[in-house]
Amino acid sequence: MNLLAPELTGLLYLAAAVCFILALKGLSSPKTARRGNAIGAAGAAVAVLTVFLSVRLENVVLIVAAIVAGCAAAVPVARRVQMTQMPQLVALFNGVGGGAASLVAILELSHNADPWVRLAVVFTMLVGAVSFAGSAVTVAKLQELISTRPLLFPGMPLAMAAVVLGAVTSGAVIILTGSVGWALALLVMGLAAGLLLVLPVGGADVPIVISLLNAFTGLAVAASGVVLGNVLLLVAGTLVGASGTILTKVMASAMGRGVAGIMFGAFRGGSTAGSTTLSERPVRSASPEDIAVQLGYAQRVVIVPGYGLAVAQGQHTVAELATVLGARGIDVVFAIHPVAGRMPGHMNVLLAEASVPYEALRELAEVNPEFANTDIVLVVGANDVVNPAAKTSPGSPIYGMPILDVVQAQQVVFLKRSMRPGFAGIENELLHDPKTTLLFGDAKDSLSKVLGAVKAL
Repeated sequence: MNLLAPELTGLLYLAAAVCFILALKGLSSPKTARRGNAIGAAGAAVAVLTVFLSVRLENVVLIVAAIVAGCAAAVPVARRVQMTQMPQLVALFNGVGGGAASLVAILELSHNADPWVRLAVVFTMLVGAVSFAGSAVTVAKLQELISTRPLLFPGMPLAMAAVVLGAVTSGAVIILTGSVGWALALLVMGLAAGLLLVLPVGGADVPIVISLLNAFTGLAVAASGVVLGNVLLLVAGTLVGASGTILTKVMASAMGRGVAGIMFGAFRGGSTAGSTTLSERPVRSASPEDIAVQLGYAQRVVIVPGYGLAVAQGQHTVAELATVLGARGIDVVFAIHPVAGRMPGHMNVLLAEASVPYEALRELAEVNPEFANTDIVLVVGANDVVNPAAKTSPGSPIYGMPILDVVQAQQVVFLKRSMRPGFAGIENELLHDPKTTLLFGDAKDSLSKVLGAVKAL
């Protein structure tokens, strides 16, 4: 027996949809992101409760058991995940969403003979399977379970063409006959397409692919809303698909390349990762005390955080260093590149965790004109986002990517664990510039030593 009248059900679905829209708006700024997440979670809770109270459900015990099992698995993982592993977690959740949409579509195939609904089923299954398999590859790459470099094999373009042809054929048969057997074949084709689509992508382009697959999952969920006749699923999926598409375009622009070039560049013989050959040229290194003296006599310091800072969990130490320098009358700001870290907003969230004021964060377009008047740039665990090769080396995989122009500053100090290249796998010529000084070691340990030396001045 349904406990809610249709009119009330519609109003609750509308309220949930409004919550989802407000959540996206909240996530557009670090100041409101926490509130946005809470609003989105509230909307999801309203949506789930509305379904339970307005739909005649069968197997309620199994449904509740599945929800409990999912919560039992997800909550501990979400609480324990490290900041450096957040992109993997996002990709994992995204892939699970796509896979769930595909399975639901298969189950609904035998319940509806409408060709248009079957078309939605085919779309949901194919796109959801691509998202699931592709997300699994991105997780493996970011977790370094497989190489982060492009992975290709002879005849890969032909294999992709065969998979696409097989998917089109399977989809056509499903629409005409509703065959579950062909649906399983389409599922296999979708999984294969996801693997073949993402394996050739490597280097710093992997986070962009995660965003694109997130859009795919949104479209699959929207199509499943058509299959199930659920307007809220259609709205929520469309929101995710649209926001994921916009984010993908923004990230690709930040890298200076088109989405098509990122996804299919390796098929044309290009590469999305560079050489990992290390240069044997000497570099100038210094002690923490030397770096502290440089910082102590500066009037303006710009700190560029990167993935190495996140790995070392040095955000609290760098925040304290900025506070100590600020107390000495030194102007200190943080320069944030759009693709610093492993996902958009990675550095913003990392620094917010250390209570760095939002006003101290400067985006690329805002901070670049200021480097010429900067005494010292302290680069902590970043490499590709300050690499001049993006402007000077046409053959570089990051050529055309907008970078932070730290080369314009009076002095540049790199805190690096080693001379190993960044995620894109290419050498940074700035490391050999006469104005550059390197301090080798774990980022948190190096920052602690520099902080102690600054306090002792």
